[in-house]
Formats: sequence, structure tokens, C-alpha cells
Amino acid sequence: MDVIPLGPGFAAEIRGAGMAEVATDDAAYAAVRAAFEEHSVLVFRNQPITDELQVAFSRRFGPLETAKAASRGEGTPFSVLTNIEPDGTLVPPDHKEALRARANQLWHTDSCFKIPPALASVLSARVVAATGGETEFVSMRQAWNSLDDSLRARLDNAFAWHDYAHSRGKIASHLASERERSTMPPVSWRLRWRNPVNGRDALYIASHTCGIEGMAADDALKLIDELAAQATRPERIFQHRWRAGDVVMWDNRATMHRGRPWPDDQPRNMMRTTISATDADGLAAMWPQRTAA
Repeated sequence: MDVIPLGPGFAAEIRGAGMAEVATDDAAYAAVRAAFEEHSVLVFRNQPITDELQVAFSRRFGPLETAKAASRGEGTPFSVLTNIEPDGTLVPPDHKEALRARANQLWHTDSCFKIPPALASVLSARVVAATGGETEFVSMRQAWNSLDDSLRARLDNAFAWHDYAHSRGKIASHLASERERSTMPPVSWRLRWRNPVNGRDALYIASHTCGIEGMAADDALKLIDELAAQATRPERIFQHRWRAGDVVMWDNRATMHRGRPWPDDQPRNMMRTTISATDADGLAAMWPQRTAA
């Protein structure tokens, strides 16, 4: 297996071991898992993607989430990110799925508003837009290391609140439905996530982050915005340009990502499986007062 570095200090392409090998071979899984812990974002090209293979690959890394309430894919392991209607037509720009795509263009980490949050996401390209639709990533390890010593010490044992409705409200006040709000109330996690394999720390924030315990609301939001801006400076971004058959896996403990827009008249269909974090992934330290999930 070859690991080809791609981004500015993180992200790599995996060659010589694909989804099928990882799903069935212990040595291939161990090698890819080690690359995941080190590089945070892994790219696999020209994969023979099926729903069954994506699930089998993803389950090697841990338990799978069930897609959230009121989403395409609800009740299954898949979050369906698409602008294609069942009849093959494309959704209009004011459709809820188009607005959700705009919300996904905010910098975020997946499922920080859930209990448990996500260890990793696996996104497969089923239909790719001819232009646009890239996914961009930044390393939140680099973000943590870039903080001055006093701020890092201040945040080391601080806890932040994450709320799905908060990020959706940045796009449209009605985008988070009452059912989504009631099934996903705000949750609190430590602002620093330590990887138990290598001891590396990452700043844990997202567009869903809506407050910091012990801080006034306005001060907390200002600090969150400043932290996000520092983390997402242009020179720190890795951009993945999708091709059909691509699969990208990323560490939600150690990265933020965002989608990029694409023309409204171009179809795009992506399928995401999400792997839940466990205590073995450092979750227990994220809120010691909470019984481990």
C-alpha cells in the first residue's frame, strides 16, 4: 500500500488498498487505520462503489450512525446528499435539499450535535457535477497548535455547545424543522479532542458551535468566529475535486470541511456513511461528567 501526501501537512491518497480490501482483510484495515490516524483525510480513487461495500468498509472502523430525522436516508446508514428528485428532475434553488447543500458549505465537522458524535465520515461520489461541488478540508490539529500558549491553556478544559438548528439558522430560519430541533437538542463537548493513538490534540468546533460554557453569548460567538477564521486560512485548505468512483474518508475529531457550490442545472449525488466515536476514540474525555455512550 502506498500513502501519497496531498494537502498542507495532512490528507493523503491511498493506493494499493481499496474499500474491498479493507472490508475483508485485517492487514489492509490495519494499514489504512494507521494512515487515517496520521493523515486525517484519506482519498480512494476508482472504487467499485456499492451500498453494501460502503457499509462493510465503514463498519470496520466502528459502529455506524443512523441518518437523522427528517433527512433523505432517515433510518438507514446513509445520509443522501443530492439535488436529484426520485423522478430524475433537479430540485429548484429554494428547495429544502438545495438549502441544506448551502448549509453544508459552512465549515463544519459532522455530528458534533449528536450523542455520540462522529469519529469519521465516508463519502462516495455516485453522480458528480461537471464543475464545482468540491469538498475542502482543514486540519484542526494545525488550528490547535497555532493558538498562542495562553489561549490554548484557556481552552484546554473548556466546553462548547453544539446545535444543529444554530448552523441551519444561518441559511434560513425554517431550515431546521421542529422534529429536527426536538430530536437533536444542543449538546456540550470539550473544545480539545485528544487522539488516544498518537496523543495529538485538535480544536473541536464547527458551524454548529453556538456557545462556550462560562462565557457571555456574544463573547463566545465572537471567539468561535475568530477560531474558525484562523483555522480556515487559505493556505491551510486542502481541496478535493471529485471524480465518479471517488471515496473520501475523514476524521471528524481532527478536521473541519465544507462543500463548494455547483451550478443548479447540474446533478450531483453523494452518499455518506458516518462512524460513531467510542471511548476507544477518545470520547470519554470529551465530557467526563457524561456516562460514556
